[in-house]
Amino acid sequence: MMKQSERVIMLADCQSFYASVEKAAHPEYRHKPLVVSGDPARHSGIILAACPLAKKYGVTTAERLGTALGKCPDLVVVRPRMEEYIRVSLQITELLQSYTDLVEPYSIDEQHLDVTNSLRLFGDPVTIAKHIQQRVMNETGIYTRIGISYCKVISKMACDNFAKKNKTGIFQLSKKELPAVLWPLPVEQMFMVGSRMARHLYRIGIQTIGDLAQTSLSRLRSHWGINGEVLWRIANGIDSSPVTPETHDQQKGFGQHMTLPRNYSTLEEIEVVLLELSELVCQRCRARGCMGSVVTVSCQGYDFNRPTGFSRQMKMADPTNVTDEVYKTARTLFRRHWDRHPIRRIGIALTDLVSDAQYQLSLFGDREKKMALEHTTDSIKNKFGNTAIMRAVSLTEAGQARDRAQKIGGHYK
Repeated sequence: MMKQSERVIMLADCQSFYASVEKAAHPEYRHKPLVVSGDPARHSGIILAACPLAKKYGVTTAERLGTALGKCPDLVVVRPRMEEYIRVSLQITELLQSYTDLVEPYSIDEQHLDVTNSLRLFGDPVTIAKHIQQRVMNETGIYTRIGISYCKVISKMACDNFAKKNKTGIFQLSKKELPAVLWPLPVEQMFMVGSRMARHLYRIGIQTIGDLAQTSLSRLRSHWGINGEVLWRIANGIDSSPVTPETHDQQKGFGQHMTLPRNYSTLEEIEVVLLELSELVCQRCRARGCMGSVVTVSCQGYDFNRPTGFSRQMKMADPTNVTDEVYKTARTLFRRHWDRHPIRRIGIALTDLVSDAQYQLSLFGDREKKMALEHTTDSIKNKFGNTAIMRAVSLTEAGQARDRAQKIGGHYK
């Protein structure tokens, strides 16, 4: 049990979220192994989500669809619907907000909530968790697992290591229980420790989370600097960060990246994509009432095992959200640093943001006219879609605007 004086923080995680949304929408798949994957028609792409039945066949997230079908030929394969997943995620957020106004999305399927001041209204932490679990199931058809503790990092580990593995889907872990419950776990089961870091820790004799917690801070800092201290603090359950609903509202920049459908090897076709990405970045920037003054361009070669490419940035004379101005800078950066090897991934970011309420006028340019034109095209795109108005180059073979308009986060809507 947790002390009355401790904060009560929960981490609510939706089981196999994308797959669960699809099963809720298609009751006929309820007792069938189902995965959500990139391109079912071609049997290509990777597994984005696998339901528990599919996982029993050994199907795992991020493996190739062809491999998964080899393990389970009767697999139901569903194409992702990102708009629907976002809608359901927001629905769950709204449900959680009926228990507390302190709800912080951690990812599309995980959310932190601070119910410290809600206990008198709704009961003890486990009772609240059960209510949330039942309501989410009743209203969305999705099963949630909930970790409960006194801080965000421990509630996350309580969920991942215990709530996901017990019958109730709920687990409460207090600070005094860390040595007996959390510390005996293998160190790779700690939040923020991946397989590579686990190998490093094993190499210096750290086997469990408890070993890490009891290792001297100076030793960890000597190996990994500030990251060593971060690991030590997590192992010891030291996390005072609040549950902050607006944590994702503090935009530091706008970026657009994409993996190209084939190798792009000529400057002419690469600059088509640079222009399209510049337009998307500036469109998002205008929608938030911002301008940026630092443009970053990055690219990566086609051989991911032997990566080539670069990431460089340039500061413009004045902040802007005009597509042509950002594109001109991006093109200059790319031409200056490209090694002429074919590329397969490219991205643009606009940072160092300021409000667009005030901006620098140009005596000889037509910035105001361009800004007015772009705001007009933005309103048309918002109403009819991004393909309602396109630049002519986007209709060439190199253009990706039409394909991107059908996707969210690289996946089909």
